[in-house]
Amino acid sequence: MDTKKKHRIVVKIGSSSLTNPTGGLSRDKLGEHVSALAALREAGHEVILVSSGAVAAGFTSLGYPSRPVTLEGKQSAAAVGQGLLIQAYNDELRTYDLTGAQILLTRDDFSKRNRYHNAHRTLNELLKRGVLPIVNENDCVAVDELTFGDNDMLSALVAGFVRADDLIILTDTDGLYDADPRSNPHAKKFTLIEDITPDIEALAGGAGSQVGTGGMRSKINAAKFALSLGIDVFIGTGTGADKLLDTLNGKGAGTYFRNQMKAPLKAHKQWIAFHAESDGRIEVDAGAAHALLHEGKSLLPSGITNVAGEFMAGQVVEVTDTTGRLLGKGEVNYSSAQLEQAKGESTAFCREKLGIHRVEAVHRDNWVTLNIEEINKQDYKEEIMQ
Repeated sequence: MDTKKKHRIVVKIGSSSLTNPTGGLSRDKLGEHVSALAALREAGHEVILVSSGAVAAGFTSLGYPSRPVTLEGKQSAAAVGQGLLIQAYNDELRTYDLTGAQILLTRDDFSKRNRYHNAHRTLNELLKRGVLPIVNENDCVAVDELTFGDNDMLSALVAGFVRADDLIILTDTDGLYDADPRSNPHAKKFTLIEDITPDIEALAGGAGSQVGTGGMRSKINAAKFALSLGIDVFIGTGTGADKLLDTLNGKGAGTYFRNQMKAPLKAHKQWIAFHAESDGRIEVDAGAAHALLHEGKSLLPSGITNVAGEFMAGQVVEVTDTTGRLLGKGEVNYSSAQLEQAKGESTAFCREKLGIHRVEAVHRDNWVTLNIEEINKQDYKEEIMQ
């Protein structure tokens, strides 16, 4: 991370970084965060904010004496609080002549192709117009969010599909330590991590703060996902209007995670790889597997040995070898019924007997290789980017 070039940055602010001692929304903390976001914008960077805090902003309006613990209580508080949260952000943003735009997402918005691409286009248009998108999980209808990581993974997903350069996750701790610094005064902080190993994941533990649902483990999981897409990550804290600029300049109070892949997947291939539900499965022979994994080729019907499931042309399927090992995923150009007729046949047969002129079963442009043990790391990077 550095400030020499203009970056596209996703900043995630968790509940613990937005609340007061009673668990409610702290306007002072929110105002400080906005000043730091405005400084990034003033420096010419594009910024997308992923913000928790809807429950914190809303529970007192419903008469709860403290943050609710039941699902219906949290969702009701979020329904009230989301409007209050975006209003608070825009009140602060106006002092810097900035406008925030609320975007509420659910897991379905990532798994459904049209919704995924609509969200992608909307975010890019807002950035083009100089608006600061403020993204949150749609807590009222998304059961998963309130138990799966306090928007940590959401921030990584957003960073991926806007092809961000950096993901900054702000929290109430200043990075990852080799032991719990609250109970061990000799705990040492990691300032830079270049590979998230199982040992690093184990150090993250599992406990979150009292006002959030995501601990360090969920942040490490989000960082691991973002790194796989070529995005540098920072997890930490900071104070003052320059804290985000300091983070970009390598002076952040936290832990930096450096990615090893500098060419992230395009949005459509990200959707295929990580979000699209598989509607069926295609088994291919050794020659087709080699062509897909090592030669950058499309999948032709002649290499298909078996078809499982019912699907239509344009849906996403998994592709395996004859041992059942997953090779990748792709959008198929044939229905399952057509592939049953075409498997093992030549392209001439598909054209003349089936009347299908686009002969590739899965075109390379709609294919993503997934992590295969037999492919070394460099081969994998080249394959998955094609």
